[in-house]
Amino acid sequence: MAEISISKPDWERLKIKVRRKYRELSEEDLNYTEGEEEKLIQHLMNRLKRSREYIVFTLEKGLVNIDNNRL
Repeated sequence: MAEISISKPDWERLKIKVRRKYRELSEEDLNYTEGEEEKLIQHLMNRLKRSREYIVFTLEKGLVNIDNNRL
């Protein structure tokens, strides 16, 4: 089970931040269906070659500061 929960409206904003930080990610890489956080985390781990902790931390950080442009 994923450690975080991302709503669809929040994901639309967070996706922009993630894309800015990781320009190598495609639109397909950032496909997300609400409730499938685990699938998203696993996919980002594989694409970015980062640990689970790093991916979760990055997503949580983006959600906490959802109103600013920084990730």
